[in-house]
Amino acid sequence: MSIAQLIGPEQLASRQQAPGLVILDCRFALEDPDYGPRSYAQGHIEGAHYADLNRDLSGAVTKGKTGRHPLPDPEALLQRFQAWGIRNDSDIVLYDDGPGMFAARAWWLLVWLGKREGVYMLDGGLKAWHAAGLPLSLDAPGGETGDFTGEPDMSLVLSASRLHGRLGRPEMTLIDARAEARFRGEVEPIDPVAGHIPGAQCAAFNENLGADGRFLAPGQLKQHFAEKLQGRPAQSLVSYCGSGVTACHNLFALCLAGYPLGTLYAGSWSEWITDPTREIATGAG
Repeated sequence: MSIAQLIGPEQLASRQQAPGLVILDCRFALEDPDYGPRSYAQGHIEGAHYADLNRDLSGAVTKGKTGRHPLPDPEALLQRFQAWGIRNDSDIVLYDDGPGMFAARAWWLLVWLGKREGVYMLDGGLKAWHAAGLPLSLDAPGGETGDFTGEPDMSLVLSASRLHGRLGRPEMTLIDARAEARFRGEVEPIDPVAGHIPGAQCAAFNENLGADGRFLAPGQLKQHFAEKLQGRPAQSLVSYCGSGVTACHNLFALCLAGYPLGTLYAGSWSEWITDPTREIATGAG
C-alpha cells in the first residue's frame, strides 16, 4: 500500500466519528500568518485540531543560515502530535483550503517520524468539503493525549552541502515545486534572490492537480514524473521549493503515482541563497 493516500469528503464525513481518527486542519497563508488560526476559529471540520505551519510544523529560523521553514525539532514535533491525540495506530486526515500544499508538509513530517500507514490527505481540501455541502463546526476538539512514538528518518532529507556535492551527477533528478516565473528568476515575491539551483527542472506543485483542485489520476501523475525522471531511478529524485513546504506536495504526488518516496531538500531555495558561494541559475534550466 502506498504511503500517499487520499480520502474524499463524503468518505471522511462517513468516518468522522470513528474511534481513533485524528483530523488536522493545516490552513495557512504565507502572506498572512494569522490567516490559518483565524479561519480555523471561524469554522473547521468537526473534531479537527489546528496545525500551524510556523508554530507547529517548522523549527526556529536562524537568519542567514536556515531557510524560511526549517524542519521542527523531532522531539517537539512528537509532543505536538501526541497533544493532538495521535497514537501509533491512529488514522489521520490532513486538509487545508484545497491544493494540499500545507497538508502535504504535515504528511511528510509524519512519514519522516515513521508514520507510514493510515495517513490521508483530504482530496480537494476544504473547497471540496464545501462543494459536497458538508458542515463546519465551531467546537473545540476533544480527545485524549496520544502515545505516538517515532524517530526521524534522516535518509529522507538532504542537506545543502550534500546536495551541492551531487550537482551534475547524471543519475540525480532535481525538481523545483515553485511556479515557472519564480523558477526562471523572472519574479521573486518572497526571497531576496531570484533563480533556481543549477540542474533543476521546474515541476510546479499545482501541476499535480486537475482543474477541480483534486489530484490527477495516478496514471497521469506517473506520466508527469516520468517526463522529469527520463529513465533515471526515482530513488535519486530530490525535491525542493522555496522553503521545503510545496516540495512535499511533489513527494506526495510521486508516491500517488506509484514511485518510491524521493528525498527532500528541506532548506530549499531560501536556505540555498544564504551562502553566496552556492551557484544560482536563471532561465528555463
